[in-house]
Amino acid sequence: MAQMVRDTTVKKVSSQFSPHGDMGQKYLVSGKHMAMRLWEDEQPGESKPPSRRDYETIGFVLKGRAELHIEGQLILLNPGDSWVVPKGAEHTYRILETFSAVEATCPPAQVHDRDHAEA
Repeated sequence: MAQMVRDTTVKKVSSQFSPHGDMGQKYLVSGKHMAMRLWEDEQPGESKPPSRRDYETIGFVLKGRAELHIEGQLILLNPGDSWVVPKGAEHTYRILETFSAVEATCPPAQVHDRDHAEA
């Protein structure tokens, strides 16, 4: 009878020592199939250029407000809201008030340069 191999990897990441990405995100803990990142105190401004990513993103607003423009829809994000951006969906964000949010990506956004590639 074949034995199941268990993954016993345990990670802890302190956000104060986390690496930053080119878009201002902090990369938090990352597993084989998903990863977390943090957007801290993003300042209000113009919409970012529309993009399509090769991963699914779910997020949770910690503070501030933003607009998510996704596939022709406008979604207002407020503290306590959560959202999803499906893999390959065209989207952009516009920060309305100093904004902080945590996101999970599947597969991990920072692997294989997925944060820079268009789908």
